[in-house]
Amino acid sequence: MSRLLHGGAAASAASARMPAGDARRRVRPAATAPLAALLLATLTPVFATAREAADSVTLEELSVVGEGGPARPGAPGFGVAAPQGSAPSVIENPVGQVVTAIDRRNVIADRPATNVGSVLVNSPGVTVRQGNGARDVIVSIRGNNARSTGVIKNMVVLEDGFVVTQPDGAARFDYTDPRAYGRIDVFRGPQSALFGNYATGGAIAFRTRTGREIAGYEYGVDAGAYGYLSNYVTVGGASGPVEISLFASDVRGNGYQDHASFDTQTINLLASYTPTPDNRFTLKVINNDLHANLAARASLAQYRINPYQRGCTAAASSAPGCTTYNYFRNGVFGPTVPVTATEAALQRNDRRTIVAARWEHDIDAFTTWRTQLGFDERNFNQPFYTTSSRGSYPSWNFLTDLTRRGDLFGLPATGYVALAYNTIDNHITTYNRAPYGGPRLGALIGDQEAVQSNLGGRARVELALSERWTGVLGISAEDTAITGRNFAYATNAAGTTRTVADVNRSFLNVAPELALVYRPSDAWQVRGRVATGYTTPAAANLFVTPAGLPGNNTQLRTQENLGLDLGADWTPLPGVSVSLTGFYEFFRNELVSQSPGAGLLAYTFNAPASEHRGVELGANWDFAPGWRATLAYGFNDQIYTDYVEQISAGSLTRLFDRAGRTIPGVPTHQLLARLGYDVPSGPLAGLGAFVETVVQGDFYLDNANLLKAPGYAVVNANLHYDTDLAGTYAKRLSLYVEVRNLFDTAYVASAQNLADTISATTGLQNGAAVLAATTGSIYAGAPRTIAGGMKLSF
Repeated sequence: MSRLLHGGAAASAASARMPAGDARRRVRPAATAPLAALLLATLTPVFATAREAADSVTLEELSVVGEGGPARPGAPGFGVAAPQGSAPSVIENPVGQVVTAIDRRNVIADRPATNVGSVLVNSPGVTVRQGNGARDVIVSIRGNNARSTGVIKNMVVLEDGFVVTQPDGAARFDYTDPRAYGRIDVFRGPQSALFGNYATGGAIAFRTRTGREIAGYEYGVDAGAYGYLSNYVTVGGASGPVEISLFASDVRGNGYQDHASFDTQTINLLASYTPTPDNRFTLKVINNDLHANLAARASLAQYRINPYQRGCTAAASSAPGCTTYNYFRNGVFGPTVPVTATEAALQRNDRRTIVAARWEHDIDAFTTWRTQLGFDERNFNQPFYTTSSRGSYPSWNFLTDLTRRGDLFGLPATGYVALAYNTIDNHITTYNRAPYGGPRLGALIGDQEAVQSNLGGRARVELALSERWTGVLGISAEDTAITGRNFAYATNAAGTTRTVADVNRSFLNVAPELALVYRPSDAWQVRGRVATGYTTPAAANLFVTPAGLPGNNTQLRTQENLGLDLGADWTPLPGVSVSLTGFYEFFRNELVSQSPGAGLLAYTFNAPASEHRGVELGANWDFAPGWRATLAYGFNDQIYTDYVEQISAGSLTRLFDRAGRTIPGVPTHQLLARLGYDVPSGPLAGLGAFVETVVQGDFYLDNANLLKAPGYAVVNANLHYDTDLAGTYAKRLSLYVEVRNLFDTAYVASAQNLADTISATTGLQNGAAVLAATTGSIYAGAPRTIAGGMKLSF
């Protein structure tokens, strides 16, 4: 019987698979040819010689499972209404990967989960930062993407098996209302051999609740401090060959900072049709509308004076520590005037629409063919900070793959081949902002059009070498093409000038994968993994200069990494699981983003060589009836090993060697620890409580390591009650209340990296005091917040 990765609130199920996706060294075709030939040689017998005898052993019977334990019986793969007991796809339960499976218990079901960040911190190796408004959070795996403040990069995001990372490598979590999900899997480490471009840090697979899980309809409401109100409804069921689940929510709040109100609406549909046991059709629809006012990002010095940017309605009468932005009075050039976030009417008005469909066909008892096509559009109008961006990013994503289970050289094996193509058509215009009177636009300063396409193939073999040993061999090859043009406009008293930057770039990347898993006993599993990955620059990266303005940055190269993992999983008893993983990753041409100044666009550069190393620990312990302790810890040490930074001011230019410096934006320590108790039986059964702490270490804000953002420790406390309602129209009632940041700690929830500067007269590097006074970096985390809610199931 196959066993599926499954775990508790922080079940660090380090499934013994080994992706080969993060090699920061480009693998040359000559070196990969033998591997490709070997894969072809191994896949051919898998497809040609798989036994049809009833006693044939499939790889699922030898799937490696970490401390999360076996799955619930009949748990569907990616929410598809497949026949009970049908085998999951390779990406549903891949051997050799390091995966944390996060389910609803203590994470979503019995607490007011306001955004997906509070869920994902339950995985070792994951850090979370506040994004730009509302539910926007920035998630990083092993420090990848920790320097971003706007979008999710360096990982692939999936929902119910459909890729929701757009072809330019960007994803956002505005649309991810945690209430919709039954489980989230976090793949840690390079994954390009399995997921292709952008998976240098890992992948996140969201699983919405299926119709079978819901079996009726639910209504819930959460309310809390600062005007927070969430109304949501879930409907689901299965009838014959049809299964449907529909989630809808309306969430709004005033925010805990000046000018931070928001409202957002989400619809998430999963529908499946299984006309025959051999054919399954799945439809996925997501739509999210977001309207959010944005607070100003402060300098570290301003944060220390006024962390929540309160009393900052007008610049002329603002409180100490308020952030202001300098806008041209006429929106074009000349004299400037300081404005606050309220006076500037900083906003985000975004819509995300995803429509995708999949057909799965069982060719025979051992072979499954899947084909899926998805349409995904990001439409945005973002008049915030010192510029305003408007654009539409429609994209298409196509994937077809074949999975074959059988014998290879007399050993149980699974072979997997896939062909993927995706493309995005970007059009974005950028304007200066003009002061007062709402979100007024000034002069046009950038007009960009670009098309990016990715075409690639992937192949993978999982081989049960013996009862104790399992091996994995895989490879991915992908060609990325970017064509486009950017017009940059500059206006002064003499008139307007226009410069043009054209790009016609192509990138060919190859990522091999190798993993080996050893299970000396049922309680122990030891895994080793060598993985490579690649991330190509997006078109938007190619058109923002180090000055933070639209222009030419087309020299960027592919980010590549090579990752080594060694870990062990121990499950001595039911309810006891421990997973420990050490990793060492070598990066080449790492793509690093930072801000050149207040309100300017973040720009991207290549650091020639860097190293990431660390340790991840996950544990669950049900040490007594009703009691559970959960731990998720990550240690991360990242340094430049080859990077010389050039800084200019006035007529002076200086070079600074950053080798040995810590890469900014990445906290060394990240910890979640939770202790909870749920009454197991008796008249109080269903009553429970837990206390948790989230700890994050400090981190540098600049390449010279002159200035640090302080770390923090936040404590949350929760009380919940869940009970059946016998003899009433409703079936079940859930009640919960939670105090977040119990001790009202002021802490940095987000910090954009800052560019180091030099004196225009001496050429000496400016010190920490100058960086600490640079605005446009810091968002404070929420103060003590009380929220509660209820859910009725019918």
